[in-house]
Amino acid sequence: MARTVLADTGAIVAALRSRDKHHAWARQQWSGLTEPCLTCEAVVSECFFLLEGAKEGKEKLSQLLERGVIRVAFDFADSKQETLSLLRRYHDTPMSFADACLVRMSEMFAESQVFTTDSDFVVCRRFGRQVIPLIVPW
Repeated sequence: MARTVLADTGAIVAALRSRDKHHAWARQQWSGLTEPCLTCEAVVSECFFLLEGAKEGKEKLSQLLERGVIRVAFDFADSKQETLSLLRRYHDTPMSFADACLVRMSEMFAESQVFTTDSDFVVCRRFGRQVIPLIVPW
């Protein structure tokens, strides 16, 4: 059974921005995926912002969303307490709102991996103590 892949901002931006230091790695990872990647609206928002200066970056992201290669599969309203609890628990760690949503998603999708370039996920735990499986460039 294939694991669900939860896409973080860094992995998406790296794949779409040719000057990103993780571009080749991210493209290689994307080419091996058979299922759509799931993410949250916070990640999509970060990606659109970071791709502002990348040639056709925003258009390529739009196409991935339209084709369902990347799917938004998180509703903050349904996980508000859990997500805010994560932000409080990791108050001393550089955890963005998008990161907290992805950690919560990793709890919701039991057989999932977070596809990221962000080393801060190494310290995060789902359900308080479970290591989050990662797809990372190191």
